[in-house]
Amino acid sequence: MNKRIIVAAVASALMAGASVAAEVEVLHWWTSGGEAKSVAELKKMLEAKGHKWKDFAVAGGGGDAAMTALKARVVSGNPPTAAQIKGPSIQEWAREGSLGDISDSAREWDKLLPKVVADAMKYKGKYVAAPVNVHRVNWLWINQDALNKAGGKAPANYDEFFALADKFKAQGLVAIAHGGQPWQDATVFESVVLGVGGAKFYNDALVKLDAKAIDSPTMLKSFDTLAKIKTYIDKDAAGRDWNLATAMVMNGKGGMQFMGDWAKGEFTAANKVAGKDYACVAAPGTANAYTFNIDSFAMFNVKAADAKKGQLDLATAIMSPEFQEVFNLNKGSIPVRPGVNKAKFDTCATKSMADFDSTAKSGGLEPSFAHGMAVPSATQGAIVDVIAKFMNSNMSSKDAVAALLKASKTK
Repeated sequence: MNKRIIVAAVASALMAGASVAAEVEVLHWWTSGGEAKSVAELKKMLEAKGHKWKDFAVAGGGGDAAMTALKARVVSGNPPTAAQIKGPSIQEWAREGSLGDISDSAREWDKLLPKVVADAMKYKGKYVAAPVNVHRVNWLWINQDALNKAGGKAPANYDEFFALADKFKAQGLVAIAHGGQPWQDATVFESVVLGVGGAKFYNDALVKLDAKAIDSPTMLKSFDTLAKIKTYIDKDAAGRDWNLATAMVMNGKGGMQFMGDWAKGEFTAANKVAGKDYACVAAPGTANAYTFNIDSFAMFNVKAADAKKGQLDLATAIMSPEFQEVFNLNKGSIPVRPGVNKAKFDTCATKSMADFDSTAKSGGLEPSFAHGMAVPSATQGAIVDVIAKFMNSNMSSKDAVAALLKASKTK
């Protein structure tokens, strides 16, 4: 009898333990070097809480393939536990009734997060997503050795940028390392508009979608500038992944790359040092502006108590100072929450932190259009199509402006 009681007690204890542990399936598109390291840290922290991490990785830096996979899973009635979603798309999924409330893990978040960030993670006042970081999009990455040979001065405007590009060509480099994918084309376009027109024009044109701003000489000049940039991109750029373009800059085959600060994760993974091996500077004309991209995980509706507990533990892990530090050191971004030790962050990251704070005060802090932070996905998609067509055809700047105006009205 005593043995049976003991066996029953042990079985009960095991079942109780199992009830708070869950298989947490996480959909994301972090598959390159620095990103993969970051995901591994999150997995480690979640499994330390007794849960099982189930990786649902879909390659593709822009996340388009991941979103297609997510929609298929949700339609089939089998959503993942959590998915990498951001910006207005969080609100779109929440309006469909697909997301769960994680406010129990977020009781202190209103005190930790800037209001613009907190609001993006909520639906009807309740947290449905956990923010991971802040990326600056309007960076220009430059091979330091090539820059030194060209005189050592980073370009402050587009006249200086094209002069430097000519010097890189003379060195036998691909002046502008680029991947010919629509989201990468949009990333370049975003920084060009910001640099040519300034933060207010950028906001009017690509956030508010103001018709007068879009159909303007400034937008025409932006497309003219983009057309000239095309002439410095190599013929093999079509379909190239962003991290391969970063590798070109890293390995001395490319001079410069327009890309968000996730590119720094690639340099870091290869043990490259800012100021020695590469330079990180604001894209031409954007020193007083900052386009931000916030990665986040939205939590989908789940029924089982253990799955809900897994979501809350995942959200808590994401916002912990420990994860915020190690994740952003690997990813190249900066922590979304304050109070994280800055000692281990390099000069690019500390500059990003300082610029984030200063532009928030000056009015130069803007959501990234190219990375889904500014406008609804349907509108963004229509505009990105216009940019991609411009980049891959002989479309004139005038026709591009007209097409952009039409695309901006897509609902």
